[in-house]
Amino acid sequence: MDYSESLAWLYSAQQFGIKLGLENTMRLLEALGHPERECRFLHVAGTNGKGSTCAMMDAILRSAGYRSGLYTSPHLVDFRERIRVDGECIPETAVAHLLERMRDATSGWDHAPTYFELVTALAIRHFADLGTDYVVLETGMGGRLDSTNIVTPMVSVITPIAMDHSQWLGETIAQIAAEKAGILKAGVPAVSADQTPEAREVIVSRAREMRAPLEFVCKPMDVRVGLSGHYQKYNAALAVAALHAAGIPVSEDAITHGLSSVHWPGRFQKLGRFVLDGGHNPHAAARLVETWKEEFGTERALVIFGALADKDYSAMLETLANITDELWIVPVRNERAADPSALAAASPVPVRVFENISSALAESASQSRRGLITGSLFLVGEALEILQAE
Repeated sequence: MDYSESLAWLYSAQQFGIKLGLENTMRLLEALGHPERECRFLHVAGTNGKGSTCAMMDAILRSAGYRSGLYTSPHLVDFRERIRVDGECIPETAVAHLLERMRDATSGWDHAPTYFELVTALAIRHFADLGTDYVVLETGMGGRLDSTNIVTPMVSVITPIAMDHSQWLGETIAQIAAEKAGILKAGVPAVSADQTPEAREVIVSRAREMRAPLEFVCKPMDVRVGLSGHYQKYNAALAVAALHAAGIPVSEDAITHGLSSVHWPGRFQKLGRFVLDGGHNPHAAARLVETWKEEFGTERALVIFGALADKDYSAMLETLANITDELWIVPVRNERAADPSALAAASPVPVRVFENISSALAESASQSRRGLITGSLFLVGEALEILQAE
């Protein structure tokens, strides 16, 4: 298979949907020669801030001279963004070769692997092949039954927990926290961001059960961070605490340089007169509004918004109304997209509905207001592709 053929086969696995569990991933890794045994992992779960925290750890590790692997999801424009070594995306040839190996290995399986199971195995084999010193591994959803949970890491990291993916993870913060805390392993150090009392109680209980040393990181780090928003200083403190808990030697210079140079697209990313932010739940929307006010004061935004149907978009729109007087609603290019009419009905401010993000961006050319594109990482990816091409 060439690259395009391999991706077509991979995307065909989406028909199998989401299947929480570890058996298929373990079988895939066995077929690939158990690459998980060749890597040292830093495993990250949580609801918000996972990607930023992972990017910070990766940036510090690279600044310290280590060969660092980074696994995150979803991608914004290019599938290969999900799997990086020393900041470089996995080559197309490696994707094609490894996916062909997995296609051949799984052709007779009764239970075909899902998209995320395949990508996780692909990433870990690539990290082993390139001889990474450390791998920063972000969970996809939850933790306990997430495909990434087949590893025994050097440290387990939990970012702030909030309501999201309730249909899969539970209807309460405590239930969701139990799934996230499922990444804690026996005797492995764990660090957590500050949490609500309900989440904290669950994490403490799980750490005690696993005899895992646990540290809560509740204060921001007083250092310059390359990502916008005061809350990123909390993510920075968590990232540094995780590296220390893992026992990885990193100098103060490496920490300072890594945090100041970190780049993470789609998180309050400024591009021309637009800000792109993939916040897709009420907690993330609140952080977004805080950061907008930090950066732009009382300036009102032209908000272009789209979301998935399974998100709490009503609460997100209520929060975004603090910085805008008009919402432009667009559909997200995803089978789980919310109907724009439902988004419009939930808006507390006047709306305009557009056929797609392209038409909204074209119309915005006549506007003098700064634009904010948010509500979904999938929408941000669409916008980023268009704006970068322009």
